[in-house]
Amino acid sequence: MSSSVRSQTSSCRAFVKMVSTVAAPLLFFFFISVNLIPTSPMMEERRVHGLDEGIRGALGKSRKRVFPVPHTQEPSPINEAYSYCNTPNRTEQAWEGHSPADYKLLSVQVMIRHGDRYPLYSIPKTKRPAIDCTLSPRRKPSHPLLKAFVDHMGQGGRAHWESPLGSVARLPTHSSCEMGELTQTGVVQHLRNGQLLHHAYRRHGLPPPDWSAQQVWVETTGKSRTLQSGLAFLYGFLPDFDWTKLTVRHQWSTLFCGSACDCPARNRYLEEEQRRQYQLRVADTNLERTYANMARTLGLPPRQLRAANPIDSMLCHLCHGLSFPCVPAADGGAGGCLTMAQFAVIRQQQLDDELDRRRVGLYRKYAVLAMYPYLNRTAAKMERVAKGGKAGRAGAEEVFTLSSAHDVTIAPLLSALGLGQAKFPRFAARIVFELWKSPPATQEQRRKRTGKGEKSKAKDGELFVRVLYNGEDVTFHTAFCHSHPRHGSQPLCPLKNFLTFVRRGMFSVVNATSYKEACYGRPG
Repeated sequence: MSSSVRSQTSSCRAFVKMVSTVAAPLLFFFFISVNLIPTSPMMEERRVHGLDEGIRGALGKSRKRVFPVPHTQEPSPINEAYSYCNTPNRTEQAWEGHSPADYKLLSVQVMIRHGDRYPLYSIPKTKRPAIDCTLSPRRKPSHPLLKAFVDHMGQGGRAHWESPLGSVARLPTHSSCEMGELTQTGVVQHLRNGQLLHHAYRRHGLPPPDWSAQQVWVETTGKSRTLQSGLAFLYGFLPDFDWTKLTVRHQWSTLFCGSACDCPARNRYLEEEQRRQYQLRVADTNLERTYANMARTLGLPPRQLRAANPIDSMLCHLCHGLSFPCVPAADGGAGGCLTMAQFAVIRQQQLDDELDRRRVGLYRKYAVLAMYPYLNRTAAKMERVAKGGKAGRAGAEEVFTLSSAHDVTIAPLLSALGLGQAKFPRFAARIVFELWKSPPATQEQRRKRTGKGEKSKAKDGELFVRVLYNGEDVTFHTAFCHSHPRHGSQPLCPLKNFLTFVRRGMFSVVNATSYKEACYGRPG
């Protein structure tokens, strides 16, 4: 962090304390605006950015908490902002790949948010942040795999690319970053993510050393920052992977809903949620006063400043240790610098909005309908892998899936799973679904279960699912497994719980029993 940023941070500590009046201990949302969520699956760039200002809670220890901790001091909006940046400068412990002894890992499905990016908006009358988006192992942050990764990307023409991905750059290449471009920090974040999971799953033999084209599934939206993030993750996970075995598939919707994107009810819930956001924001007099002061400094109408979404650029300055923008007194502007105190006011309103969002519950309804298609595909893949193993066809199904997405994908996925208290997806956030199989039950175990009147299906081993968010096991916080006894004879969550939830249970929040009924009001 530069000395000027430290000075700004120090000078506004008292102010931050004053504005930090959130009623809950830790929150997970950072940025909410009227353009927060897509009004349709084909999102404009302005829609994609909406949640990009999300703030993740403070990490502190190597095993980070992704849920609120009771009776702790209220979070500083500034500290949470630094945590959201996810600067790759610390050792991180991941709990992926952990299970009871002798359990077999059958498949892993990962969804990631792209890494650190350049702003999508520029603040009028200010200089854009000076950031170099080319990749250099000599520039920090770096990674031991960075040079090899750059070299390997040069062979990418040998892969199979679904249109239009073949024309998207595989590396960020601009010495002066373009709007929304992935930075070197973003690349390093995902090299680390991939390497972390490489070490977690290598001992389980996943994917196998001789993996086939059918066993590894990679999909991404058409944005360069998601494609490049996915490739960085994949290289960390499978160093020097064989391009000829790789097919990179295109998801045209940020909801990853494939051919099941049409859902009128989802759009209605979205519109209602956006109205709630707008009403709460315009009622915040402190926020409006802050925007007016910022606009006066820059010599802009407040409405024009709000439309430019200044928090997007200010967050980039914060994450990269740059001073906030300054302008001379000219063109009707008072001149001066945007301040950390102003940043804190905007942050506070976003945290207040998240409290209201959870209280009202419209977003959860939107999220369930938005993410059903993805969750249904996830469940279907698990079933295929499980059935393939039973039929002796192991190796014919996808054992590893990587979906490279946006915050507007991961945030509703968390909500749909019932993880509404989880921290907002930081840069390079990840959600992991693991499918496990228990060892065959012994005769004694089967006898005991039969004696208790239980139907034993464990002769060949039972199936279980784990869900992890940024390396933390959150399975027993999910809506489908929060009531399962985690300290019983089987300390994992049965796969059947997840399948029942996806196929029927998740629709209870919208008073329906199927996706068709929820979307169209007709039983499915």
